[in-house]
Amino acid sequence: MTDDPFENMLAQMDRAEEYADVDHSIFERLKHPERTLKVTLPVELDSGEVEVFEGYRCQFDSARGPFKGGVRFHPSVTQREVEALAGWMTWKTALVDLPYGGAKGGVICEPKELTQNDLESLTRRYTEGIRRMIGPETDVPAPDMNTNPQTMAWMMDTYSMYEGHSIPQVVTGKPLEIGGTPGRVEATGRGVSLVTERLFEYLDRDLSDASIAIQGFGNVGSNAARLLDESGANVVATSDVSGAAYDPDGLDVAALGAHVDAGGLIEEYVAGEYRGNADGSSWDDPDAITNAELLTLDVDVLIPAAVEGVITADNVDDLRASAIVEAANGPTTVAADKALTERDIQVVPDILANAGGVIVSYLEWVQNAQEFSWPLETVNAELERRIGDAFDKTIEQYDAKQLPDLRTAAYTLALERTAKAHEYRGLFP
Repeated sequence: MTDDPFENMLAQMDRAEEYADVDHSIFERLKHPERTLKVTLPVELDSGEVEVFEGYRCQFDSARGPFKGGVRFHPSVTQREVEALAGWMTWKTALVDLPYGGAKGGVICEPKELTQNDLESLTRRYTEGIRRMIGPETDVPAPDMNTNPQTMAWMMDTYSMYEGHSIPQVVTGKPLEIGGTPGRVEATGRGVSLVTERLFEYLDRDLSDASIAIQGFGNVGSNAARLLDESGANVVATSDVSGAAYDPDGLDVAALGAHVDAGGLIEEYVAGEYRGNADGSSWDDPDAITNAELLTLDVDVLIPAAVEGVITADNVDDLRASAIVEAANGPTTVAADKALTERDIQVVPDILANAGGVIVSYLEWVQNAQEFSWPLETVNAELERRIGDAFDKTIEQYDAKQLPDLRTAAYTLALERTAKAHEYRGLFP
C-alpha cells in the first residue's frame, strides 16, 4: 500500500462509497481539491542570510461553508500531504456538523533551526502569500504542527494590516488577549479523551485503570494524557522525537508534563536527570523504549498522536492494543486498517477522534463574529456535546448498516452530508 497520504485518503473514501448514499458523479467530484496555491517565501534571517522557503494552502471543498484548516511548519510538508490533510478536514467538519469546508496549509521548514524573529518573518511572509485566499468568510486558518497561538497572532496582524482594521476572526487559536477563546489550546486533546471515554462506554468496559500508550507528547498527546490520567486511566507510555518512556505501573503524567513544558525531552526524563514526581512522592522510574516499540505494547488503548502513516502493513501484525484512538491525522494506512478490522480491533478514526480542535475553533470564530466571549465552562460543555453527538451518530451508522468498521461509518456520514450540500447547490455554471 502506498505511503502517499492523499492516496490513503482516497482509498478510505473508496472503501466507504458502497455504503454511502451518494451519487457517483458527486462522489468523483469529492476526490479533487478545489484549488491549491504554492507560494515562494524569501525571508531574511537573523543570521543575515536570505533563505527561500516553499509553502502551500489547499482549499478542498466549500459546499458546506468557508474553508477551515490549520497551518503546519515542518520539514516533511509536501503538496500531496497538505491536500490530503485538507480532504480529511472536509470530512471532519462534515462529521461533527460544522458549517465549514476543509483546508490546510504548510511551510517546508525546520522550526528548531529558526529564531523567534525568523519564525515571525516567515509567518508574515507566508500570510502575505496566501492572504488573497483567506478571510473570515472565505478561509480561516488555525494552528497545527509546530504552530501555536503566537503564530496565529502574527497571521491575524499581517492580514489586518492589509485590510486597515483589526479582523480577529480571520484565524482561530489566537491568544486570549486578541480574541482567542479559553479551552482552544487543549481542545484536541480534550476531544481525544472524551472520545476514548465514549468508546469504553460503548464497549461496556471500565476506563478506570485501563492501560494507555500515547505516541507523541506534544500539545494533543500531553493534554489527552493529562485528562485521561485525571479520569483514572493508567497512561503507561508516551514519546517524543527523542524516544519513549514506559512504566507498566503508570507514568507520573504531571511530572512528565512539567518537564516537557520546561523544554525538556523525554529521553532526558527517562535518564532521570530532571525527574521527580510532581507531588513530591517517590520518583517515577520509567524504562526507555523506542517509538516503534511503543506501538506494539500490550495495552488497552493505543493513541497515535504524532504524524501520519505510523501504523502500516509492516508493523500492524505486531500491534497488541485492544483499541486505537487516532489523535493524529492519517496515522493508519488502508492496508493496516483492513488488518485491524479483520482482527476486530476497534479504531476510532482521526476525523472523529481529533475533531475537538476544529469544534472549539468554530466556537472561537462564532464568538469573534458576535464580538462576545464565553467562559471556559460553556466552551467545554459545547465541545463535549458536539463531539459526543458525532460519536453517537457514528455508532448508530455502524450498528444500523452493519458496517465493517467505525472509519467507514464516519466516512459515510461525512460523505453523505457533503454530497447533499453539493446536490442542493448544484453545479455552476
